[in-house]
Amino acid sequence: MQIGETVLSGYAALAPMAGVTDRAFREICLEYGASYVVSEMVSSKGLTMHDRKSGMLMTLGEKENNAAVQIFGCEPDTMAEAAKKAEQSGCIAVDINMGCPAPKVAGHGGGSALMKSPELAAKITEAVVNAVRVPVTCKIRTGWDDEHLNAVEMALMLQQAGASALTIHGRTRKQMYAPPVNYDMIKAVCDALTIPVIGNGDIEDIESAKHMYEYTGCDFIMIGRGALGCPWLFSQINEYFTLGEVKTNPSVEEKMEVMLRHITRLCEYKGDYVGIREARKHAGWYTKGMRGAASFRRDIGALESIDQLKALAEKIIKSRIE
Repeated sequence: MQIGETVLSGYAALAPMAGVTDRAFREICLEYGASYVVSEMVSSKGLTMHDRKSGMLMTLGEKENNAAVQIFGCEPDTMAEAAKKAEQSGCIAVDINMGCPAPKVAGHGGGSALMKSPELAAKITEAVVNAVRVPVTCKIRTGWDDEHLNAVEMALMLQQAGASALTIHGRTRKQMYAPPVNYDMIKAVCDALTIPVIGNGDIEDIESAKHMYEYTGCDFIMIGRGALGCPWLFSQINEYFTLGEVKTNPSVEEKMEVMLRHITRLCEYKGDYVGIREARKHAGWYTKGMRGAASFRRDIGALESIDQLKALAEKIIKSRIE
């Protein structure tokens, strides 16, 4: 797939997830075959008011050659100014969040609230497109609720406004993240647009990736929660669609090595105090489904240092051998 002048190899991208897709996680996913990654969503108002935290959210590392910065808001002029700042990060695209269902975002007119105002969404897109040189992409949902499934109408307007690609999450705002995914609506958007369409929603293994591609006819897929504690999913998907088989099946030892590498980097970028506390959720995801996971969770909840995490990793590996 191609976004602007950037040709993406591989088959899947990492979706933006607040509190998750920070620099450390993005880099790990890129190392494991993610074609491109998207930052945590950044407040347009925060950026234009020079908020330090907002600025840090869009900091890209040297290894992030294929990264987009996602911004949110509901004011065209503010979004345009924020996009200019996002462009300075070295990103390959500026992504506009039109799908976040969180009350603190949608309740203030941003995110999925824009599904109720497609004309405003188009004005925002046009303003951002005119403000930056990099491509502009948008991420939407199927609609606000089942009575207002307007994704096709809105997608056409965003394409007309200058969007270079569009991601559609196959749920309404009312659904939040509850099943089912509306593959028919994703397909309808794919059929209607001439720009690339990226399918998103419940892609967590080879079968769900294959179904998204084959059923909807999308140009690309985007993985969110399926990558939590499982960054090698991108390599597995690339192998399957390239070779017809999956060769990347990491052992428990390898999974623990990736977890330690990820969290060490997280602490390096954010400091030990913040990093190790954020590490607790990642460690929970890396150990999900393992024998003894319940007891591991108790240890994870009490983590205070990298050394404790290393000891836990050794305990997990030993429990699998015995």
